[in-house]
Amino acid sequence: MSNTIPLVDLQAQYRQIGPEIDAAIRRVLGHTGFILGREVEEFEAAFAAFCGVAYCVGVDSGTAALHLALEACDVGPGDEVITTPFTFFATVETIVQAGAKPVLVDIDPATYNMAPSRIEDAVTPRTKAILPVHLYGQPAEMDVIMDVAKRHHLKVIEDAAQAHGALYKGKRAGSIGDISCFSFYPSKNLGAYGDAGAVVTNNAELADKVRLLRNHGRTTKYEHKTVGWGYRLDALQAAILGAKLPHLEAWNDARRAHSMRYNELLADTDLVLPYEPEHVRAIYHCYTVRSAARDGLSSFLRQKGIDVGIHYPIPMHLQPALKDVGYRAGDFPISERYSQMVLSLPMYPELTEEQVKQVSDAVHAYMDRA
Repeated sequence: MSNTIPLVDLQAQYRQIGPEIDAAIRRVLGHTGFILGREVEEFEAAFAAFCGVAYCVGVDSGTAALHLALEACDVGPGDEVITTPFTFFATVETIVQAGAKPVLVDIDPATYNMAPSRIEDAVTPRTKAILPVHLYGQPAEMDVIMDVAKRHHLKVIEDAAQAHGALYKGKRAGSIGDISCFSFYPSKNLGAYGDAGAVVTNNAELADKVRLLRNHGRTTKYEHKTVGWGYRLDALQAAILGAKLPHLEAWNDARRAHSMRYNELLADTDLVLPYEPEHVRAIYHCYTVRSAARDGLSSFLRQKGIDVGIHYPIPMHLQPALKDVGYRAGDFPISERYSQMVLSLPMYPELTEEQVKQVSDAVHAYMDRA
């Protein structure tokens, strides 16, 4: 049976703004400046303004953004970076690739982000940076993180891959730390038509480092100041992102409206619904609930033609690739327990009231039957 309600519907978004996307693509095909150039520079300026920062450097993925941010902050062998076990693999993967050790902190039971009360206890003489993740589009507790970082002379690298436009006490996610990383993977709130990412910062020196490193460390076509990587954002993706960016606020508003409606319709179920502190404005990259009956519920919803996701089923310290980091089962009990309970329901701006109700009715049907 084909899904009648997808987890994310990229076709619906294209139907809405297809002429703008087509025009952006034709523009790039017309001038054939496919690597960096005017399209990339214009998007970088627009996204920096959107985030409320001075600099944006476009790169070819969110993973590349994390890699270059760590490199720009001089994170390397022997260093430690404090982050969360409840995230996508790239957050921790890039720390390991830098030669550093990921030091994990269990999550807050309500927000799914790093528990602020646990962060300072994780600091050691080897700590170089704190890398908070704004999971599901919910900003982490940045005041606490920045205070710990300031007192211990640490860099703060925000993983804002799921938080395009989220607000923490009136400030954009990604504008608070020393340097921040965004992914424009197609399913993100602001998504490319392929892989793409960006690093944003108010620090000119860090921006210059990232700009140099993303393009083979070159200063001119054939002169290379340092060894870098081929992490450039291509012009086609930049043009597509530039066409989408003016719609992002409205799309985020629609996600928030769908989330509030879900909250109303699911309030009388046994699900644990998303929590949003008063001082943040989440943008619901995912609408993620918790249920002790997660596996049965997800199977039932799929049978009813409703796609769902699990973000994420395996905490970082239990990933086979990270077994040598030194953690064991039981070290982060909240992350471990929640990984068996979280379920993401369909969430995208173009959802209709009828679809939200259909999903909610199906959840009720399962709960009533169970």
